[in-house]
Amino acid sequence: MPDDAATLVDSHAAWVWRALQFTPLVAQVEQSLVLEVSHSERLFGGRALLLQRLLCADAPALQGTAQGSSALLALARLWAAAPDAAIGTLPLHTLAAARPHLPTLQRLGCSTWGQLRALPRGGVARRFGAGLVDALDCAYGQRPELYPWLTLPDVFEAKLELSAAVESAAALLFGARRLLAQLLLWLRARQHGVLALELLWDLDARRSNARHTDAHHNGSAQGRMAVRTAQATQDMQHLQRLLGEQLAQVTLPAPVLYLHLRTLQTQRMGGESHSLLPDDVRKGDSLHQTLERMGARLGAEQVQCVQPQARHCPEQMQVWQPWTPQRSATPMQRVASDAMHTLPGDAALLPTWLLQQPQPLTLKQQCPQYHGPLTLLAGPQRVETGWLEGDVALRDYFVAHSAQAGLLWIYRERLAASGQKKTSTAHKLRWFLHGLFA
Repeated sequence: MPDDAATLVDSHAAWVWRALQFTPLVAQVEQSLVLEVSHSERLFGGRALLLQRLLCADAPALQGTAQGSSALLALARLWAAAPDAAIGTLPLHTLAAARPHLPTLQRLGCSTWGQLRALPRGGVARRFGAGLVDALDCAYGQRPELYPWLTLPDVFEAKLELSAAVESAAALLFGARRLLAQLLLWLRARQHGVLALELLWDLDARRSNARHTDAHHNGSAQGRMAVRTAQATQDMQHLQRLLGEQLAQVTLPAPVLYLHLRTLQTQRMGGESHSLLPDDVRKGDSLHQTLERMGARLGAEQVQCVQPQARHCPEQMQVWQPWTPQRSATPMQRVASDAMHTLPGDAALLPTWLLQQPQPLTLKQQCPQYHGPLTLLAGPQRVETGWLEGDVALRDYFVAHSAQAGLLWIYRERLAASGQKKTSTAHKLRWFLHGLFA
C-alpha cells in the first residue's frame, strides 16, 4: 500500500476540516479554498504563525498558495502562479467574471485588470453587465465579498478504497490509521472529542461464503466493530491501539475492498490547562486508557470493577462487575469518596480486604485468639441489617491488633446461633475474623 495519505483519503475534505480549525470562514471557489483569516490572526500570534501552523509538515499536499487583501486577488495570484504580482498586472483570465467576455476584451486591447479598470465604468456595465464591474470592485476591496461559507457535518463519516484487497484483519489497521487522521481534523475543527466510533469494512462478495444481515447496497458483505472510550478524546494513538487489539481477534471470511469510519457519539471538549512547571507533565496512559486496552485485549469479562451497593452488611456493600467505559464515567475514587462521606465517622475504619467467608475465632478467657491473643483497638461499630431480606446480621465490629498478623477487622455476634441455649454465654459471644488491613 502507498504511504501517501492523499491517495487514501479525500484530501479536499481533509483540507476543509483543517482550515476550519483556524477560521470559521472557509469557502470553495472552483477547485480552490478561500480562507478569511483577518479575525483569527491575533489568536494565533499573527498571520505568519497562523500560516506556519496551517501549512506544517503533516498537512496534506497542496498545489500552491497565495495571499491577498481580497479573496479574488488571492485566487488570481494563485491561478496565475504569481504570488507577488501587482493587482493591476494580473491577466484577465484570472478574474472569473471576465472569462465569458475575454475575446471582446482582447479586441479592445484589455488583457490585464488594470487596463479593464481604466475603461469607463458605465460603458463596461452596459456592454458586459454590472457583474463584471462589481467583481472588479470586490477584487480591489471596494465592495464586500459574499461566499457560501462551508460548515462541518454533524457526524463524521469517511470511506476509503483500499489499493489492494486485504485478507488479514490486522492489516486493516493501516487503512484505519488514515481514516483516523482525517477524523482528528474533524474533531479539532468542531472542538469535540469522540466517545464511540464504528469501523466497517466491505468484503469481496465474489469470495465471501456468507452474507451478513447488514449487507451493503451493492451486495457485498460487511463487517463492523465499535470502539468506545470512557472519556471524550482526540488521542488517535489510543484509538488506533484499541482498533488494533480488536482487529487482532477478527477472522475475515473474504478479502476487504473498502473501509468506512464514522462517529457514533461525540462530546464537546474544554481546553486543557498546562502546567508551567517542566516536571508536572503526565507520562504514559491514563487509568481509563489502560483499562480500555486491557478490555480490548483480554475481553470485557476479564477486567472487573467494583460497584458500591446501598447495603449495610459489609460483604454486600459492593459487587464486582465487568468494566465498561460507561461505568467509568464517574471515577471510582469519587464514588468511594462520596460513599465514605455518607457513613458515620467510626465507619471509616473499614479494612482493605474482606474474607469471602468470616473465619471463626477461638476464645480463651473471653479473649478472641488469632495466632495468639488479640488486642482490641477501636470499636464497637454496630451493624444491624437484613431484617427485610430475612438474613439478619447483628454484629459489633472491632479493629484488633495481632502480634503476628497486624491489624485485623473482627466482629462479635450479638445473638446465639440457631438451636443454642440462650443461657450459653460462650455461644452468645462468638467472634469472627472478617477483614485485613494492608
